[in-house]
Amino acid sequence: MKRPTIADVARRAGVSKGAVSYALNGQPGVSEATRQRILAIAAEIGFSPSSAARALSGATARAIGLILARPARTLGIEPFFMELISGVEAELSARSYALTLQVVADQDAEIEVYRRWWGERRVDGVLVCDLRTGDRRVPVLEELGLPAVVIGGPAGAGGLPHVWSDEAAALAETVEYLYALGHRRIARVAGLPDLLHTALRSRAFTEVGQRLGLTEAVTVSSDYTGEEGARVTRRLLSSRLRPTALIYDNDVMAIAGLSVAQEMGITVPADLSIVAWDDSPLCRLVHPPLTALGRDIPAYGGHAAAQLLQVIEGAEAAGLEDEQAHLTPRGSTGPPPSQH
Repeated sequence: MKRPTIADVARRAGVSKGAVSYALNGQPGVSEATRQRILAIAAEIGFSPSSAARALSGATARAIGLILARPARTLGIEPFFMELISGVEAELSARSYALTLQVVADQDAEIEVYRRWWGERRVDGVLVCDLRTGDRRVPVLEELGLPAVVIGGPAGAGGLPHVWSDEAAALAETVEYLYALGHRRIARVAGLPDLLHTALRSRAFTEVGQRLGLTEAVTVSSDYTGEEGARVTRRLLSSRLRPTALIYDNDVMAIAGLSVAQEMGITVPADLSIVAWDDSPLCRLVHPPLTALGRDIPAYGGHAAAQLLQVIEGAEAAGLEDEQAHLTPRGSTGPPPSQH
C-alpha cells in the first residue's frame, strides 16, 4: 500500500488540499464541522503531516528527544538507562507523546542532531543526560531556544531547568557506613572521568575521607564496563595496602569486582566489602547479594519528562531536587578482617 497523502484526504472530504492543511494544523479557514470530518478521514486512512509540513506550519511534533553519547556496548548492559527510559515512556504515553531516541559517538554529533531535529520540528523538546565539565551542549540549546530539561545538575545546567539528586550526600552516607563498620582503607572505582556527576562524587569522596581521617581513600577511573571494572579491581586488590572496602559507580562494575575477588581467593565480605551504585535486580541475584545505593530510577525519568512537557507548554521551570539514593545493606558488606 502506498502512503496516504493530503490529496487522498482532500478527495475523500470533498475539499481543497489547503482546507485539509488548515484543519490538520489547527488554523482558521474551515468550519469546526469540516475540521472534525477531515480529522476523522485522516485518522481513518492513516494520514499524518510530514515533518517538513509540520516545520512550515508550526504544528507540534508530539515527540521529545533523548540522545545518548555513550558506547552502545555500555548501554546494552547497564540497567540504569533502561529504567530511566521506562519512566520517561510511562509519562509520555499518558500524554500521547512519543520518545525519539538516538545513540551518537560524541558531543559534536549530538549537537548536530539537536540542530536538525529543531530545524525540522521533529521534536518539541529534549532531555539532556550525562552533563560534562564545561558542557558545550547547554549554551547551544539555550541559543537554539529548543525546550530542554537536564537530567543532572544543578552545577553545569546553565539556565536550563534540571532534575537532580544529591550525589554527594549519598556518597557520604556510604563512606560513613563503611567507616562505622571499621573500614579505614576504602577505594572507589569511578565511572567516566569527564562526566560531571563522576567529578561530584570524586570530590565528595575526597571530602568525606578527609573529614573522617581516611588517608588511604583513593579513586580510580573506569568506564562503567565489566571488563574495565574487573581490571581496576584486580590492580587494587594486588596492591601492597589492599583496600578492605570498594565502592563502585555502577552495578555492572561491582559484579565484575565481586567475580575478581572470588577468583583471587578473597572472601566477600569477610576479607572485602563491596558496595554498588544504582541498585538493580542484578545486585540481588549474585552471591553474596550486593549492598547498593538505590532510588526509584523510573520515577526519576518520569519527573524529568513531566517537567519537560511543562516547559514545552510554556510553563516556568527551574530545578527539581529528586529523591536521594539511599543505602540498602546486604550480604556483601561487613567489618574488615581485623575486626572479625
